[in-house]
Amino acid sequence: MEILLLYFLFINIVLFIIAGYDKSQARKNNRRIPEKTLFLMALTGGSPGLLTAMLLFKHKTSKTSFIVKFALIIAIQTAIIIAFLNYKK
Repeated sequence: MEILLLYFLFINIVLFIIAGYDKSQARKNNRRIPEKTLFLMALTGGSPGLLTAMLLFKHKTSKTSFIVKFALIIAIQTAIIIAFLNYKK
């Protein structure tokens, strides 16, 4: 269980940093991190890190298509967590 918690901590910190870097690159009109990469990392447990970066850096908050896809990822993860918790009972 400790390894899983360390993994989630790691993936969230990394995704937070990557999203901040992407915002920095956007301001400079430089090469960006593909949305597919951000979504993949969010799917693998980095949703809280990406959400924090979005709110703190105001990153991708006005892009409706990104928000809809990200909300879908969070909904899927929430359903999985609820199913897992109900299965454990």
